[in-house]
Amino acid sequence: MKTEHTKLFTGSNIIVNGLKNLLDQDDISYIIKDKFESARLGGFGEQMDSVEVHVLDTDVEKAKMIVESYKGKINE
Repeated sequence: MKTEHTKLFTGSNIIVNGLKNLLDQDDISYIIKDKFESARLGGFGEQMDSVEVHVLDTDVEKAKMIVESYKGKINE
C-alpha cells in the first residue's frame, strides 16, 4: 500500500514543535523535514524557517483547520 503525503506547513523549528503537539492531540500522523538541520550537518547554509510538516493526504483537511487555528494563536 502506497501512502501519499502533502506539505502542510513550513516554519521555524520552534513553531513546528507547537504544531506537532496539536497534531499529536488529534492523532494526525506527520513527517517532519528539517532542511535547516540537514544543511547544517552537511556544512551548508539554509534559512532557519525551513522546517516542513507533511501529513497524509487523508488527513489534510482536518490538519489544515488545526494549522489555521494555530496561526491565529501565534499571531496574536
